Amino acid sequence: MKTLQRVTRDIKEFKVQGANQIALHGLSFLKEVAQKERFGNKFKMASRHLEKARPTAVVLHNCIEIIKSEPSMSTIDSLIDVLRTVGKREAIYSDKIIGNGSKIITYCHSGEAMSFIKHARTIHKKKISVIACRTEPLGQGVTTAKELAEAKIPVTLIDDNAIGFFIKDVDMVIIGADALRKEGVINKIGSSLLAQAAYNASKPFYVVANSLKIDKRKAFQIEERPPDEISKTIRKRLQGIKIRNPAFDVTPWRCVTGVINENGVFSAKQFVTLL
Repeated sequence: MKTLQRVTRDIKEFKVQGANQIALHGLSFLKEVAQKERFGNKFKMASRHLEKARPTAVVLHNCIEIIKSEPSMSTIDSLIDVLRTVGKREAIYSDKIIGNGSKIITYCHSGEAMSFIKHARTIHKKKISVIACRTEPLGQGVTTAKELAEAKIPVTLIDDNAIGFFIKDVDMVIIGADALRKEGVINKIGSSLLAQAAYNASKPFYVVANSLKIDKRKAFQIEERPPDEISKTIRKRLQGIKIRNPAFDVTPWRCVTGVINENGVFSAKQFVTLL
């Protein structure tokens, strides 16, 4: 059994990425705790520590709240099953969004967005191509590009500051999300810039995100990452300069065309009403 410190460190240090994967990693550990200690103080303490590891991503928080209301092994198993299968349930709607010949731009690395895009190619046999943004400072978009290439989908990797140059060449934007709030879509920093570019170019902007990403917490915190992620190679030459590294930003709903989750396709207006 991994220790709480090890699991928390894996999440904090990006060895586990993405809101769904963070939740699965946390739930797998909490299941082991519950098997040994049931749902008492040790389980509650472990839950609090895991929630604090990546405070912006809401899925683990929502899962823990569900377990609090129904503390049982079957609840944990059910949540794990939902998170492992939700991408396939969302992907069936790709035929409604992605047309034959579509050129798509995406951002960061989202398991749900990847399932959605790949489903259009592998199941619906759509001829599509994708532009993947590198996604600074950690380059998660490189993982996206590799995954798409392995799926035999033509993909082009671009730097984030080239979004404005390429947005005119695509038919749509498809991204994932870490949380969905009344303020907007919470996703990797830079997503809002892509959304604004799409909005100005009249390109549809879709978000693929399951209902466990709906965030009803009153307190909301944008996680800030260590400065070294930005300045590893030039830190010694930056004495006296403050560095900030927010991990997420908020895309306003006015820039969003629609949200796809396991229950279907919703316009931004419909989804805000649900929120």
